[in-house]
Amino acid sequence: MRQVNHTAKLAVTAIPFPNSLDMPTTGFHRQVQVLKLVPFSKSTLWRRVKEGTFPKPLKLSDRVTVWRVEDIKLWIDQQGSS
Repeated sequence: MRQVNHTAKLAVTAIPFPNSLDMPTTGFHRQVQVLKLVPFSKSTLWRRVKEGTFPKPLKLSDRVTVWRVEDIKLWIDQQGSS
């Protein structure tokens, strides 16, 4: 019969949480980068943009859409404050 070590300690791995400190002070983020910073899906991101509850992106070309880092930081800072 195999013995089980009940005194083994669980290893806790810290998962870095992206925050405004991890972002550059200026520049642009593509959709993939934005979705790592906000707690919602791609569909919700675009719905919020359409509703005006999330910053509008900029079209740099036909195939390149970006958000200004400053706009995202401001939006994050405004969340939860009334």
